[in-house]
Amino acid sequence: MPDFLLYALLGGLGVALVAGPIGSFIVWRRMAYFGDTLSHSALLGVALGFLLDVSPTLAVIVVCALLAILLVAMQQQRYLASDTLLGILAHSALSLGLVVVAFMETLRLDLVSLLFGDILAVSMVDLAWIYGGGAVALAILIVLWRPLLAITVHEELARVEGVPVLAVRLAFMLLIALVIAVALKIVGILLITSLMIIPAATARRFATSPEQMAAVAAVIGAAAVAGGLAGSWQWDTPTGPSIVVAAFVMFLLAMVVPARRTATSG
Repeated sequence: MPDFLLYALLGGLGVALVAGPIGSFIVWRRMAYFGDTLSHSALLGVALGFLLDVSPTLAVIVVCALLAILLVAMQQQRYLASDTLLGILAHSALSLGLVVVAFMETLRLDLVSLLFGDILAVSMVDLAWIYGGGAVALAILIVLWRPLLAITVHEELARVEGVPVLAVRLAFMLLIALVIAVALKIVGILLITSLMIIPAATARRFATSPEQMAAVAAVIGAAAVAGGLAGSWQWDTPTGPSIVVAAFVMFLLAMVVPARRTATSG
């Protein structure tokens, strides 16, 4: 196996192992649109990173985190519905990123690789970000697991029992921002959320507990990465989209299997 293909496989597997458990909560809490909003803001983070001469990955984490905090603050005002706020922030952040890129005349970014991923260009530095960031994300998720599960099942009851609902929600949003930043190079800005949602939605048909669903989602995501890479190598197709297509094919195949009792309500 060529080195670049091995790095691509390792990078994709690292992202899949953390995206599965995170994606399970995204599916349970119906936060797919929120994930899209954060992923769209990643372009702004990349552009600002190059403009300020800092790590693009770090800049993406900061921009996504600030957007998550802004969203929580705006949701507390209850002036607009959450889906309206998400629509405004998603497209505004993406458009602002494109405008910033346009002003950077001395730098030409490969927008196609940013939008759809460039997994075959994964380097050792990228692997360090993916596995380091992924380890941090999984550690945080383990700490948040019980309170997150409590507010997912019944938010008002969790509040009565003393769970800091707002703090937990914000922490989970920041966690999604971290995963998006480390996954950016694998499937790109437009497809990041799909790598979290599709394996989790597929796993939901087979899992009987939240923990089982998170584990199965990680395995399905890893299989999608391997299948997408193999298909891309065989038929010379775009690698990032090929990974998502592989995940979608597994989702369709899972639809013909009778669903078991869902892992959690909602």
